[in-house]
Amino acid sequence: MELNVTGRVTGKKSEIKNIRREGNIPAVFYSKGEKGKEIIVDGTEFQKVINKTEKGTLSSTVFNLKLDGKSIKAIVKDIQYAVTTYNVLHIDFAELHDDVPVTLNIPIKFLNAVECAGVKLGGVLRQVVRYVKVCCLPKDIPDRFNLDVRDLVMGQSLKLSTVKMPSGVTPITNMNEIAVIVAKK
Repeated sequence: MELNVTGRVTGKKSEIKNIRREGNIPAVFYSKGEKGKEIIVDGTEFQKVINKTEKGTLSSTVFNLKLDGKSIKAIVKDIQYAVTTYNVLHIDFAELHDDVPVTLNIPIKFLNAVECAGVKLGGVLRQVVRYVKVCCLPKDIPDRFNLDVRDLVMGQSLKLSTVKMPSGVTPITNMNEIAVIVAKK
């Protein structure tokens, strides 16, 4: 995903309010061993990117930030929303280096939830864990992990250990935790 960003000068609250009033988002770009760089993200462009991104996968989405004529690979480390409007107030980006492992949360998606045997018998599919924390190189970042729940019956569960880890991806989360269970209503 590409985003055009511009540098900004750290200053008064009124300047940040003006950035938001113009429909843009104040942000900070962090790079290893350097002080955070204040930037401005185009609000409408970021909203288009968010709309294209599958729900829950923002934490594993790699962005190409176009800053001062350079393209920099980064991920969203933190995002702040307005409580009432859910508008984006602030974003923290972290630069990705090809040789430096990164730790992030990868979402879990359930496949065949509609065909789940336990759900057909009146049960409810309850997701216990939504993300798996992993460590990997930027080239190995998965979009999401898929778990097939079609064969689960009432009272049955799947642990995180059933998630197939691609090569180069090391889980940090306890893999003995239950990811999903089919429970009675």
